[in-house]
Amino acid sequence: MSDTPTPDEVWRLLTHLVMDSRDGWKRAVVERTGLPFSRFRVMKRLLPGPLSVKQLAHAATMDAPAATVNVNDLEERGLVVREVDPGNRRVKLVSLTPAGRELVLDALATPDPAPAAAAALTPDELRTLAALLRKLEE
Repeated sequence: MSDTPTPDEVWRLLTHLVMDSRDGWKRAVVERTGLPFSRFRVMKRLLPGPLSVKQLAHAATMDAPAATVNVNDLEERGLVVREVDPGNRRVKLVSLTPAGRELVLDALATPDPAPAAAAALTPDELRTLAALLRKLEE
């Protein structure tokens, strides 16, 4: 076996670290918004602009019925609206209301400190890691 990990092995390590370190932030977002995290995930996908329910379901990695349940609840709360797509009158576009946009932006301001393992890295290690992650974003 080689000492060089595969890209898939490195990706698993990276996603494991991130996914397992965000529980505290997710709980803080739930407390801050008063919404289940799944509703916040849906709203966050609407920040760039309106989406159909089908597009929203795909973006939030859920099926269309679950997306519809989320949209119905958020619409009842006055956080999203549905409007007819001017390009296809059979499709409804979902968008954030001003109150919904404000709630998402406020939730995104929730502190999300680095896990202890990242905080323990040396300045040189942090620079190296940051450079590698920037390279992955390209």
